[in-house]
Amino acid sequence: MGPIPEHQETDQRSADEVEAGIVALWQAFGQRRDQELRDRLVLHYAPLVKYVAGRVGTGLPSHVEVSDLIQSGVFGLVDAIEKFEPERGLKFETYAMQRIRGAILDDLRAQDWVPRSVRSRARDVERALERLEAKLQRTATDAELAEELALSTDELRELLAQLQMTSVVALDDLIGVGRGTASLAETLPDDRAEDPVATLVDRDSRRQLVEAVERLSDRDRIVVTLYYFENLTLAEIGKVLGVTESRVCQLHTRAVLRLRSKLTEHSQ
Repeated sequence: MGPIPEHQETDQRSADEVEAGIVALWQAFGQRRDQELRDRLVLHYAPLVKYVAGRVGTGLPSHVEVSDLIQSGVFGLVDAIEKFEPERGLKFETYAMQRIRGAILDDLRAQDWVPRSVRSRARDVERALERLEAKLQRTATDAELAEELALSTDELRELLAQLQMTSVVALDDLIGVGRGTASLAETLPDDRAEDPVATLVDRDSRRQLVEAVERLSDRDRIVVTLYYFENLTLAEIGKVLGVTESRVCQLHTRAVLRLRSKLTEHSQ
């Protein structure tokens, strides 16, 4: 093996220096909670806000500005920096993304941006899924769901496209009720990672969610896992499944509505 090119060594040294600088910055901030140090941390981790806001913004109505989501997310980042406890062993980026997403969703809920008519149609689909799956004892197909709703398959897919805006906060609402900003990503199991935040989530709700996810069809389960747990975008999931991004939006909405109906049924 030949010598490492000089530019690669320079790049590595630069990355190491940045990492060492951030570690030192965290140590200094831990010793004295100085606003200037906090602001430097905010500046360093700002790209996380843009990333999370972009993902949450996918499929939202055009009147919801990504810049507004970013502004909300910055407050989540500041909150994450203020409350982060390095000794608990959780990677900051993971913790911060959860806080950023939570702050953005809180603002969206406060705006009540989902029309009542859309919420009503979402409940209609949830109830239809409950009836069908109680009768069939399996996951209903699109064709079966369409027939239950007296729609054509194309009309069902158009309806799911309209309902996708309700699914952005749906699972976080169900899992996080009464438990702060717990998200689905904190709740799905990951044997590879030590995540102290996940232990704060109610065990019974966690078990019910895992069971509900396992009962989804293979494709729906892949969409939920890749989107919420592996942090893939809808476009990236489309490439994995070999379908369009709009179709992934429909699959995601359908999966979320199924999970909502199962979890709501368990909670009653």
